Amino acid sequence: MRTDRQGLVVWFQHMKNLKQLKRYGNMVYTSKRLKYAVIYVNREELEEVEMKIMKHSFVSRIERSYKPFLRTDYENAKPDKAKQYDYKMGI
Repeated sequence: MRTDRQGLVVWFQHMKNLKQLKRYGNMVYTSKRLKYAVIYVNREELEEVEMKIMKHSFVSRIERSYKPFLRTDYENAKPDKAKQYDYKMGI
C-alpha cells in the first residue's frame, strides 16, 4: 500500500538541531551552507507536524513542496521523426 507524502523545506539557524528534526519524518537532504533540510511527511499528518516544527525556536520558516499537485503527464509531446522511422524499420 502506497502512502501519500509531501515534502517540507525547513529553514533553520544552526546545524546542531538537525537531530530534533529527524523525528518528524524522513529527512532526505540537508544543506550546510544554506541551512535548510528537506523532510517528507505523510499528507494526513502534514498540518500538525508543521505546527510542531514551527514551535522550535531554531526554525526560521517552513515551505511546502507542491510536487504532488503538479501534472506529470505530457499530452502534446512530439516524438522524434528519426526514432519513429527506426521503429518502423525494426532496428
